[in-house]
Amino acid sequence: MGENQGRNEGSNPDLLSSVNNAKLSKFHYKTWMVTGLGFFTDAYDLFIIGVVTSLLVLSGWNKITPLQTSLLDSTALLSAVIGALVFGRILDKYGRKAIYGVELMILIAGALGSAFLTPVNGIYVLIAWRFLLGIGIGGDYATSSTIMAEYSNTQSRGKLIGMVFSMQSLGLLAGPLVSLGLIYSGMNLSLIWKLLLAFGAIPALIVVYYRRTLPETPRYALRVKGDSATAAKNWSKLTGMKASAVGDNEVVKQSWTEILKNRKFALTLLGTAGSWFLMDWALYGNSIMSNTMLGALVPSTVNGLHHLIMTTSYSALIFGVFAFPGYWIATFTIDRIGRKTIQTIGFLAMAISFGILGAFHQLLSPSFLFDFLALYGISYFFIEFGPNVTTFIYPPEVFPTKVRGFGSGASAAGGKVGAFVGTLLNVMVIATISESGLFVVLSVLSVMGLFLTVFLLPEPKRLDLEESSGENMLLATGKGLAAHK
Repeated sequence: MGENQGRNEGSNPDLLSSVNNAKLSKFHYKTWMVTGLGFFTDAYDLFIIGVVTSLLVLSGWNKITPLQTSLLDSTALLSAVIGALVFGRILDKYGRKAIYGVELMILIAGALGSAFLTPVNGIYVLIAWRFLLGIGIGGDYATSSTIMAEYSNTQSRGKLIGMVFSMQSLGLLAGPLVSLGLIYSGMNLSLIWKLLLAFGAIPALIVVYYRRTLPETPRYALRVKGDSATAAKNWSKLTGMKASAVGDNEVVKQSWTEILKNRKFALTLLGTAGSWFLMDWALYGNSIMSNTMLGALVPSTVNGLHHLIMTTSYSALIFGVFAFPGYWIATFTIDRIGRKTIQTIGFLAMAISFGILGAFHQLLSPSFLFDFLALYGISYFFIEFGPNVTTFIYPPEVFPTKVRGFGSGASAAGGKVGAFVGTLLNVMVIATISESGLFVVLSVLSVMGLFLTVFLLPEPKRLDLEESSGENMLLATGKGLAAHK
């Protein structure tokens, strides 16, 4: 049927050429909002736990041990690994439409359960709800980047995927701002921590319906299922553009395992997952623990709620002045500068700024407040104008449609393992060798990320997705990958 349709509509442009060459339209921006609001939620939910942990004891909970603090701060990151791997694989096996939106339902349940079904002193109940929340967050990392990439044109693909991820910047900024607003309102602290956790469900509730009704992407329908009729129909329905394809000639014949065993894709996965692991160790360990890290800048005479207000204000300043513009500058320049260049610059700048903060330990004191905030802020700018944005954009561009979900999910899982390790171990690193020692560790990790980027990752800039992902190579070989191994 798909083959006949392809012949009957031969006068129409090729389907994938139509997708690649489409001008930016209302459809692209709608898809961005549907996918991007999930990332606003992901960031808010992951980073707000640092403030909540500080509020629990202030609101009457028993003292939380360092181990419990580590588990509370890092559990959602660990379960995000599971979510990214599971959803990524399901995404490839059953299709994008079958699963998209389910991850947000899980996230919503975790956020609301954390807020309203956690009793006072129920630290392990809260950890369990955070585990469920993380499953949904990990699933969103695998699904949203894949879907945005498959709907993007070649000219603006980096910008569109980057815009999805850069919604994280708004979530990062919203956390401390909402926290400060509720604290200054005079509301009871035992209610504030619940509201902070519950607010994370709101953006997800707004878009979950639209995710569930989004049709299958034309690329998956064509390249995996060979259903050219559905592919062309969905593209026309979404954009109004007519296009044609011949299903039997467009299907990638190699199996899922054949593709991933190929040396080219295996090394690429090492590069995407490895660099994300190193970057997330630096980012999440800092961000979730920012109230602890920045506490060293607060005079010893300030304590309790006033101490929390000062550290949260510093966090808002760092996120707003340095991190926020870094996301968006990277997003709007990446299709000109390139993914590899921005990631290389970012890791190099991180290594230098972290190295300075580690070498001059006296900077971490109230006497050098502005000096520390400036250097710390620069490190944040180059995390965002660097590997935090690019590690999200890379995976859906360098893996073929048949394994794109898993490639994106496995890369994100690598990142979340780094985030979990960093969040869990940074508490112990600070306790044993101080904050300055932690910055030295982060500098070394940044150098490692730089090497992975330079030696393992390609430059997908301005290449059609079929070319940058190696999919054209798979179609050309047909019988297997032996000639390319």
